[in-house]
Amino acid sequence: MVNADIEIETLAEFDQVVARGSLSGYRIQSVNLLERTFALLSADTSAAVFLGCAMEPDASVKVRADGALVFPPVPDLPFNPYRSLLYTPEELFAGLPAGYEATTDAQAYAWFQETKADGDVFSSMLRSIHDDAISDALDEHLAGARVVGVMGGHAMSRGGTEYHGAAELGRALTRSGLTVATGGGPGAMEAANLGAYLAPAPDEALPEALELLTKAPSFAPSVSDWARAAFAVRDRWPGGGDSVGIPTWFYGHEPPNAFAAHIGKYFANATREDGLLARSTAGVVILPGAAGTVQEIFDSATPNYYSSRGEPAPMILVDRAHWTEHLPAWPLLQALARGRAMESRIALVDSVDEVPDVLASMA
Repeated sequence: MVNADIEIETLAEFDQVVARGSLSGYRIQSVNLLERTFALLSADTSAAVFLGCAMEPDASVKVRADGALVFPPVPDLPFNPYRSLLYTPEELFAGLPAGYEATTDAQAYAWFQETKADGDVFSSMLRSIHDDAISDALDEHLAGARVVGVMGGHAMSRGGTEYHGAAELGRALTRSGLTVATGGGPGAMEAANLGAYLAPAPDEALPEALELLTKAPSFAPSVSDWARAAFAVRDRWPGGGDSVGIPTWFYGHEPPNAFAAHIGKYFANATREDGLLARSTAGVVILPGAAGTVQEIFDSATPNYYSSRGEPAPMILVDRAHWTEHLPAWPLLQALARGRAMESRIALVDSVDEVPDVLASMA
């Protein structure tokens, strides 16, 4: 098992280690080493692994001769498969003034569309390496955090009462010391991330922000207008609270929201969904949604049923009518839980106002 202490992810870390004279056995991840040629030529790099590190040709020849493994940067990609950190909204939406189509996010999706069905093992390998790097970055970022997942559909409009309620929930959970994690997309997911973002701000900031957002209530027909409204809120209240969004390019028609401070975006949706739920160690809150949200309910219920991740995590379904009449997932969840350890860890509530107290009672 690789010790995280041997991972080098910044130039400062590289300089600190190389000053001791040896990089042997270290994993250097996505660090630009073009100006560190002398250090590479001087240091012991045996058994080191360089992942996507730019370096001069003579440095590359030397470290390979030492026995290091070198995975060079891949040119002409709209993403870095070896990245060591999660995305930021600013990074994914770079280019937005020229329209969403010019952003990093849209260009990565376009590359995915071009390569996902061509059978090229190199493209599929790059996607896998990228997604593994994202998982590693998520683990490092969330280490020690009490994470609560907030699940819900993408169709929730910014101007609706349900959106407002989901934002209040995200704010309340964040203020209670929890880290909110969502699927990172629009609708209920954006609302929860928005609430987390505005947690440090005065209470009146939320209705003011909602008024700004209603200028573009949905990402359809214009993702550009939808995203610009979000960045107008961020400009109005800079330095927002911390939360995580975990979206996917598999659903490329759903852009990521700009309120998650840290974004772990995946190419493989199955990896993304399982990773989001597995990291929600403080529980999951399921807001009204459709097929994708129903899938998340039972993706979460299965490890709770078998206790395969240890003690079952709390599951709270919100909106009694939705989950008992419109999409009656609650009766099936109750039947699955009956007589098992998870039975005391599931709850159905009428509104988001009840969630914080119910969640606290299950802690």
